[in-house]
Amino acid sequence: MPLLPRRFQRLQAVIDRRMADLTLVLEHVDKPHNISAILRSCDAVGVLEAHVISFKGRLATANETARGSQKWVALHRYDDSVSVLSALKQRGFRLYGTHLNAAACAYSDCDFTGPTAFVLGAEKWGLTQEALALVDQAVVIPMQGMVQSLNVSVAAATLLFEALRQRRSAGLLPRAGEGLPRELRQRRLFEWAYPELAAWCRQQGRPYPQLDGEGVIQEELPRSLRIRC
Repeated sequence: MPLLPRRFQRLQAVIDRRMADLTLVLEHVDKPHNISAILRSCDAVGVLEAHVISFKGRLATANETARGSQKWVALHRYDDSVSVLSALKQRGFRLYGTHLNAAACAYSDCDFTGPTAFVLGAEKWGLTQEALALVDQAVVIPMQGMVQSLNVSVAAATLLFEALRQRRSAGLLPRAGEGLPRELRQRRLFEWAYPELAAWCRQQGRPYPQLDGEGVIQEELPRSLRIRC
């Protein structure tokens, strides 16, 4: 079925509010319902992509709890924590890790208006020593009851919406694509609009076709592809 103009306009409106400088890193958070709930919160806040480090042999997947959010928030998978955390630091992200220690501060006392990555571990183990060594600031969500921590998906939502609140108050929320580099915006928009064609282009090692203002592909394609666009 051809992409309807109103559908393309909806995709444009959403991508224009995405933020490339706000992300999550999940260390050994492998339960599908947690991954799904976290991706749903990422989509709601405007996070472009998230990262997950999994145990060897275990693949983090989403389930119906995501309500399709996995299509709109790219989830990058890794085997070790050091590589992804080091890469984010090199890109200018400040890493906030959920960890209860003497140096931890309340999440609401932190400034999340700059490039921010929240690093969360599995509820049973928390963050590894390798991850903690790279975290810039340990943060906690103060508890008033008997338990010391929230479910990881609830903690992720709490942190993300605090970042959203701070950025809204500071007038920093993107409205017209300011939150993404232009090339990244165009690439991600094409992937959302034409996921099958985007996969074919990647397989062929060729660039994505150009789109006009209504999302119409400006290039002749093989018939087998055109009937799916």
